[in-house]
Amino acid sequence: MENKDKKILFFGFSDVGYKCLKYMVDSGYNVIGVFTHDTDPHESKWFESPESLARENLIPVFKPDTLKTEKWFRKVRYMKPDLILSLYYRNMIPEEIFSQAKYGAYNMHGSYLPYYRGRAPLNWAIINGEKFGGVSLHVMEKKFDTGAVVDQEKVEFADDEYVGQIQPRIAEAALNVFKRSLDSLLDGNPKTVPQDATKASYFGKRTPEDGKIDFSKTAREVFNLIRGVSKPFPGAFADIGGTETIIWRAKIGEDSRGISAGTVVSLDPLTVACADKFIVAEETQPRR
Repeated sequence: MENKDKKILFFGFSDVGYKCLKYMVDSGYNVIGVFTHDTDPHESKWFESPESLARENLIPVFKPDTLKTEKWFRKVRYMKPDLILSLYYRNMIPEEIFSQAKYGAYNMHGSYLPYYRGRAPLNWAIINGEKFGGVSLHVMEKKFDTGAVVDQEKVEFADDEYVGQIQPRIAEAALNVFKRSLDSLLDGNPKTVPQDATKASYFGKRTPEDGKIDFSKTAREVFNLIRGVSKPFPGAFADIGGTETIIWRAKIGEDSRGISAGTVVSLDPLTVACADKFIVAEETQPRR
């Protein structure tokens, strides 16, 4: 059987999911179904939808709240996929489903594994002051992001870049990895490299409330939070004069030692003392 005749079952979301699905559709691969989900209520719709692309191409779409039911186990068994792909799908895919794929199941994770396993890896990497992120295509296992790596690509970024500037490069890296790897996955013999578990780090899901600024931290730490959760994410915020205010963009100012952390010394531009220096806002708005 030719690779483009083999049955691919797609689980995906976000810009990475869309780009990889579009590549398969445009290239004539046999995608037999698309599992996806809706955008979370608190997040902006900043990417094109795998769902709309699938419907335009008459591919069946499924959006279950959970896959952990006998109904979906039976459904996937009935579909008899040759390959299962998870491309930024947010829900857990049970072993009862991913084990059904004849040639295996693989997940695209948004970090340079084994670093930053878990949720929101790019946001966390920026918040923690890292100099790079990346993407990794790996074997799907019961535990998140632990499987052997098929291919990966590192994405470097400057210490003043915002998440909205970096994410498009992450998506392009994911597409590069996907294009390089897809035929080997369909052949059933990709080369894999086990992860070094001694270097692994894990970070959990972030919520909008996690964007609250703690000005008792250094200005660099506050700045990293601001750029790590800025647009298109919900943003970093603080109570300024009784109004919750999002700081979308900022810069690190002069030495603030001797002034209590959290002290607002100017409203135009908004300037707040941190543990060592001022943070000077460049773009703000009231938080709704």
